[in-house]
Amino acid sequence: MKKFLSAMLVTGIALSGCSSKTASKSKKDVKIGVIQYMQHDALDAAYKGFKDELVKQGYSAKNITYKNASGDASNCETIADQLVNAQPDLIYAIATPAAQAIAKKTKDIPVVVSAVTDPASAKLVKSNKKPGTNVTGASDLTPVAEQMKLLKQLLPKAKTVAVMYTGSEANSEFQANIAVKAAKANGLTPVRKTVSDSNDIQSVAQSIKTDACYIPTDNLLAANIPAVTQTLNEAKIPLICGEASMVKNGGLATYGIEYTALGKIAGQMAYKILAKGAKAQTMPVEYESAKDCLLTINKTNAKKLGVKVPAALDKKAQYVTTKK
Repeated sequence: MKKFLSAMLVTGIALSGCSSKTASKSKKDVKIGVIQYMQHDALDAAYKGFKDELVKQGYSAKNITYKNASGDASNCETIADQLVNAQPDLIYAIATPAAQAIAKKTKDIPVVVSAVTDPASAKLVKSNKKPGTNVTGASDLTPVAEQMKLLKQLLPKAKTVAVMYTGSEANSEFQANIAVKAAKANGLTPVRKTVSDSNDIQSVAQSIKTDACYIPTDNLLAANIPAVTQTLNEAKIPLICGEASMVKNGGLATYGIEYTALGKIAGQMAYKILAKGAKAQTMPVEYESAKDCLLTINKTNAKKLGVKVPAALDKKAQYVTTKK
């Protein structure tokens, strides 16, 4: 019994010392691994916000190892192995597939995620309030109900809306379910339109015949958004988006979060783990506050589609033009 208690005591000391060991390290010696699922404006911004925040806190950008999986699941697995084998002090995972790949490979290295809508349903944490695992982070859950309300404000005559998303993305499915309910609550008839990969995006977009379309924060569609918006705009179908970079790439409008700010939140969480000895297990998943959400309207498209912006929205809108 004494041996058992002694062993437990030693184990407890070892476990409790994990975060304090990192906290006692010189900032110039701290190593951080980053895995990003794919390249598109929103995820790039989430990385920038994270890196900028850590540099601001005194950590060296040279000690941040960045890897991009280019939207490939097998690449995620390979990169996850590489990062875990390198034994960094912390890993930052951007987007659900990247986070899931890392979470499978380590239960010891602290993992901070972002651009993950619901870490609990993605099985990264036991609950968003009490993670209970080595994973925590900043959710990119957008105000879907508010976005559907925005659709109705900008397009009062709309009766039907296509909800377009990637069926295999847990994040997208989660948001699509909310969008369908929100559409009905706003007197709209929702029509689900799912894509499986980049090869069927254009054909699915061409099949949309509704009065408007809604796309959540979906990685595959975000990476291919110019093709989607070109097809929808040619058909005169306004697109309400999950986040601002989609609007800048040809969507009509959004009321959504800002991914640089999301990355900054993740960076602040990482700082607490690295410098203050905080543990991912007890750090609740964080969200951007309502004040960080921005109303973004594409001025070019509003004019082309004949959409008149109500005065109440015009006063608080951030106007953009389509990227060339």
